[in-house]
Amino acid sequence: MQHEGFSHLGGKTEYRQDYASEMLEAFENRHQENDYWVTFDCPEFTSLCPITGQPDFATIRIDYIPDVKMVESKSLKLYLFSFRNHGAFHEDCVNIIMKDLIRLMDPKYIEVTGIFTPRGGISIYPYANYGRKGTKYEKLAEERLFNHSFPV
Repeated sequence: MQHEGFSHLGGKTEYRQDYASEMLEAFENRHQENDYWVTFDCPEFTSLCPITGQPDFATIRIDYIPDVKMVESKSLKLYLFSFRNHGAFHEDCVNIIMKDLIRLMDPKYIEVTGIFTPRGGISIYPYANYGRKGTKYEKLAEERLFNHSFPV
C-alpha cells in the first residue's frame, strides 16, 4: 500500500544503482510558525572514490530548520543509497547532498557533515551549510561555519 503523495513510502523498495536526486520527496511542514531543528543521522553512507573506484564509508549528518517543506525520510534513505556506486570526493558528496536538499525543500537553514572512515591513515570530515539569504539564518550559517569544529 502506497501512501498518498509519496511514491516510495509503503511500496516495495527499489534501489537505484547510481546517483538519483529524483528519489527525494517532500511533504508540508505542519508547524511552519515554529523554528525547530530536524536531524538525520545516516551511518551507512557509501560512495566510491572517483579515482580508484574503492568504496568510501561515512556517517552523513543532516541538520536543518524547515520552512514550508520537509524531506520524507524513506526517500532520503533511497537517495543516499544512490551514491553507493557514484564516484565523488568526500567534499563533493556533502555539497551535492546539501544543494539537492536546498532545491527540494528551500529550508531556512541546513548543514551537512560527512564523517568518513579513514583510508590511508587519514579521516576527512567535510562540512557545508547554508542560511537563507537576507535573513537571520544567513547570519546563523556564517557564525556556525566560522566557529565550526568537529567534536572529538
